Amino acid sequence: MNGLSTVLIVLGLFLIGGIISFAKQQMPKGLIVLLSLGAALCLAAGVLRLDVWS
Repeated sequence: MNGLSTVLIVLGLFLIGGIISFAKQQMPKGLIVLLSLGAALCLAAGVLRLDVWS
C-alpha cells in the first residue's frame, strides 16, 4: 500500500462521513449526490492504485 492510495482511501472515508452528516442535517440532495460521487471516485481510485490486482 503506497502513500497515494492510502490518502485516497482515507479521503473517501472522510467524505462518506460528510455524507452521513449532511444527510442528518437535511442538506440539499444535490450536494449529497455530489459528495457521494466524490467519495466513490476517491475510494475507487485508491483501491485501483493498490498493487494487488497484478
